[in-house]
Amino acid sequence: MAWFLFISVLSVVALAVSLLLKLRGGSPRGPGGPPPHLPALPIIGSLLSLRSADPPHLLFQRLQEKYGPTYSLMMGAHKVIVVNHHLHAKEVLLKKSKIFAGRARSVTTDLLTRGGKDIAFGDYSPTWRLHRKMVHGALCMFGEGSASIENIVCQESRALCSTVSEAASRGVPLDLSPELTRAVTNVVCSLCFSSSYDRDDPEFCSMLRYSQGIVDTVAKDSLVDLFPWLQIFPNADLRLLKECVAARDRLLHRKYEEHKADYSDQVQRDLLDALLRAKRSAENHNTAEAAGLSDDHLVMTVGDIFGAGVETTTTVLKWAVAYLIHYPQVQTRIQEELDGRLGLDRTPQLRDRGRLPYLEATIREVLRIRPVAPLLIPHVALADTSIGNFKVSKGDRVIVNLWSLHHDQQEWGNPDTFDPGRFLDEEGVSPVLPSPSYLPFGAGVRVCLGESLAKMELFLFLSWTLQRFSFSVPAGRPPPSLDGKFGVVLQPAKYEVHATPRPGWET
Repeated sequence: MAWFLFISVLSVVALAVSLLLKLRGGSPRGPGGPPPHLPALPIIGSLLSLRSADPPHLLFQRLQEKYGPTYSLMMGAHKVIVVNHHLHAKEVLLKKSKIFAGRARSVTTDLLTRGGKDIAFGDYSPTWRLHRKMVHGALCMFGEGSASIENIVCQESRALCSTVSEAASRGVPLDLSPELTRAVTNVVCSLCFSSSYDRDDPEFCSMLRYSQGIVDTVAKDSLVDLFPWLQIFPNADLRLLKECVAARDRLLHRKYEEHKADYSDQVQRDLLDALLRAKRSAENHNTAEAAGLSDDHLVMTVGDIFGAGVETTTTVLKWAVAYLIHYPQVQTRIQEELDGRLGLDRTPQLRDRGRLPYLEATIREVLRIRPVAPLLIPHVALADTSIGNFKVSKGDRVIVNLWSLHHDQQEWGNPDTFDPGRFLDEEGVSPVLPSPSYLPFGAGVRVCLGESLAKMELFLFLSWTLQRFSFSVPAGRPPPSLDGKFGVVLQPAKYEVHATPRPGWET
């Protein structure tokens, strides 16, 4: 009954202000004014204009035809500016990155991050800057370019290949998703906790369940984020999110307390030790920024690394295999490159990236055609400013539609065609970036901290598996769908593969 009354009131409001709706229609404004805007109603904003069977990134791309590449809309009481072109995107992310470095608060992200005490969703502040600097330093020590992390990724690649080989020997189709998730999760666990999991470990199975629950429920513009008072009504998604976050936090808290109890200034085993040392060092300097850093900040940092580092990398790997099945000629060319440059005498190493340009180009094309986060996390303007000739007010939210940037017809030509060759020079021997409209990891002060680690994992996992196996569609099955499921990441639909050992790798 409450929902019926709520919808009835909105209908009455919509009829009563129909004239206002016409007057506020989104006609382009002259230089110096606000961006063109979608029609908006009191209370609900532009929600009626956003009704569509398309996911948000495709809808926002299509709305350019009427409103231009940069326009605004109202999400409830909040003004949101949508940026679909790389010139304005780089102004937001790079040229004015500190002005647009704010983050919006929401019910679901506050639950996920203990009120914004992480890096991804935390608001811009002196404490956040110190926090980010600490995490970046720790990642440089234990992640990016670290030989020990490369060894861990290679170890997990070997275990992944063993699982694929077992399925191939039995001639059964294989769902790669849980295997890829386990491999990437073990890399992150080794980085953060100096531990790893077997496939059937109960704790690992629990992590898979709560991680999927978080991905399915958080940051997808649910009504409770637009109208927080709706929390008074039963909400299945919100209840699931609370249960999954509670399960995650029990694990993270236990690991954190174990590390605090065993901490030594003389030994740094992993990222959590490095963060504890950095926090104690900052506290010794007795600054206001350090005073704002709590144990929750460190625990949420690890939560960030699990949430972003596992799901995103796993999703890109699943998209890569799906596209290689659709484009077997690309898979064959990668394997010819591996055979010619590495042979059968050794396994791929990170230093081989420069010797395998077509594989590198393929990874870039996967990140372009199916960006793992088609809509970047919304930024918030911290002061009155502008985007191009458009005025932006303090507090306005800005969404960069990465999907539009990566599918811009003017920049890419046939953007819906999977073509790794677009990332190679004319001789086809060196990777290039053919367009400035390519930002798979974002840019500026909010750029993804795990970019280097993710690139390492993508290269090693793909090179190891493609050196040994060819992937195809199981007999009688359709090829994997290339339509993604929109959420906090753009996930491919579930699919299975048939793996065939390549000559020389049968055993």
